[in-house]
Amino acid sequence: MVETSVLAKKISDSKNIISQAFDRFPHDDLRVAWTGGKDSTVVLWLVREVCKEREIAIPQCFCIDEGDMFDEVQGFLDHWRDEWDIQLDMIHNSDVSELAGALGAEVEVARLNERNRKEVERIGWEEETFTYEPESYVGNHLMKTVTCMTYLEEQKVGAFFEGIRWDEQGARQNEVPFSQRKGTAFNPEHYRINPVLHFTERDVWDAIHEYDMPVCTLYGQGYRSLGAKVTTKKIITKKV
Repeated sequence: MVETSVLAKKISDSKNIISQAFDRFPHDDLRVAWTGGKDSTVVLWLVREVCKEREIAIPQCFCIDEGDMFDEVQGFLDHWRDEWDIQLDMIHNSDVSELAGALGAEVEVARLNERNRKEVERIGWEEETFTYEPESYVGNHLMKTVTCMTYLEEQKVGAFFEGIRWDEQGARQNEVPFSQRKGTAFNPEHYRINPVLHFTERDVWDAIHEYDMPVCTLYGQGYRSLGAKVTTKKIITKKV
């Protein structure tokens, strides 16, 4: 484990970012993106701690249901939603899932609603159908990106907290704590607030253990990260 003083400094820096967010944005315009995974749960825990210090309510949370969620993740969300008295919006692109009927089924682009049809066109998909799989090219866009942008637009969200880190992938190394997204014809203008950018994956686990934060039971079963069931695999350690 990292030295407690180093971890405490990282926690303090995260809480400072969260406090700045509460100073910059009206409370009702803020949301917390909570997937039930370790990173977003650490962010929610940190937001909750700042809210307790400020004696304010936890901002409304949202979770994107891609249509292939682990029962354990849903159970984790339900339990801690009630335990922490959180308002949680489960958001889902039902236009796609209802047309498909089941994972792996083909969806006719022409039968989608207007927004989804335009989104399929925008990402350059030229086929008349696509397979309903949350992590496929079209499925990922419609079930994640479009679902999220529609929610932000309808709820008039000005900013939301999320749990990305600099060490996750190269594309995120230029991210900043307050990341502005300009408005377009498809996406509303908003900020993404990143309180744990400076955490490593090891920091996340150290914080969970040091501060007794909750974590989904799937991590104890060999999963490193949690996503759609169809693509999320356990880490297999080869015995020697």
